[in-house]
Amino acid sequence: MSNLNRKKKKVLVAMSGGVDSSVSAALLQDQGYDVVGMTMQVWDHSRPESDVQEGYGTCCSSVDVEDARAVCQKLNIPFYVLNCEARFKAQVIDKFVDSYLKGETPVPCVDCNTYLKFDHLVQKMKELECDYLATGHYARIEKSKTGSYHICKSTDDWKDQTYFLFTLSQDLISRLLFPIGEMEKQQVRKIAEEKGLNVFRKKDSTGLCFVGSGGYADFIEKQMGEKNKSIEGPIKLYPSGEEIGRHQGLYRFTYGQRKGLGVSSNKALFVVKVDSDNNTLWLGEEHHLYSDKARVVGLNWLDKVGDGERLRVKIRFHHTGCWTRVYKEDSNTMRLEFEEPQKSVTPGQAAVLYRGNQLVGGGSIVSFS
Repeated sequence: MSNLNRKKKKVLVAMSGGVDSSVSAALLQDQGYDVVGMTMQVWDHSRPESDVQEGYGTCCSSVDVEDARAVCQKLNIPFYVLNCEARFKAQVIDKFVDSYLKGETPVPCVDCNTYLKFDHLVQKMKELECDYLATGHYARIEKSKTGSYHICKSTDDWKDQTYFLFTLSQDLISRLLFPIGEMEKQQVRKIAEEKGLNVFRKKDSTGLCFVGSGGYADFIEKQMGEKNKSIEGPIKLYPSGEEIGRHQGLYRFTYGQRKGLGVSSNKALFVVKVDSDNNTLWLGEEHHLYSDKARVVGLNWLDKVGDGERLRVKIRFHHTGCWTRVYKEDSNTMRLEFEEPQKSVTPGQAAVLYRGNQLVGGGSIVSFS
């Protein structure tokens, strides 16, 4: 595309207040795009249930909004703040709490991407008559010979964020831009410094933007209210069924957890099952954590996948991936059969599939047997 044509294209950049989205906006401006910055205000950190220290690994806090505003002023581009608190509460927070209460370990960043960044912001993109939506994700978009678009892993494998993007549609992918997908983090920071952007040394966001030092359990209890706290139940030894203690709420535990179990034993024990139907926590030895299969629902495909095809799968964000065979049980369910047993296959986490560097789809794990 010529520079002349590019100048006619308008792009809405999702500005988190961090270095990645800031550099994305600057690069697009350099390429001749008409750039508009927009920040989503998703969570009020002054809430009583929030103990997050703003500006230190947060995302979309008031400090981050002001950082994004300063970058847009530096670049001399329009800047908007979009209040998404109600939508974030309904689509992300409530689902997060409900999942934990059902014995799952959710991935709220997937929901945030699905229902806010790549849904709500797309509507704003259209309202502002923008041609594209851009983000600071570490991911790449490639166009195939047939004209379809593929999401591919970032050049920086450690920072790659394609795991969170499996819910996107083909139509939307054609209107997305990931300006830093071909770069490594060090290069991104260098560009920010060279351009005089105030965020070039800013700490990366870590963890969840709404969970502070009190941890998940404390946050969930505050969301639940006093009447629903501490739902006591049995802790049983797997597979014998012997009761060895009592728990004070299943939301305090996740698969593979070893510490803070509230029981004493002469052998190492781990959470091997969270049974919300019977309000029972099951503990077992490490070998009980391994499974050679998983069932996945809520599927979204970005490319065709053959029944029984051999693909790489990540069963959590920091998982290095493993080989699996994919079997479709129906339009919304698939069964994964791993070539080697995997540890802590956790209900609620996303199973995301790759063909080489190409993201081909994924869904939510519901069981591992």
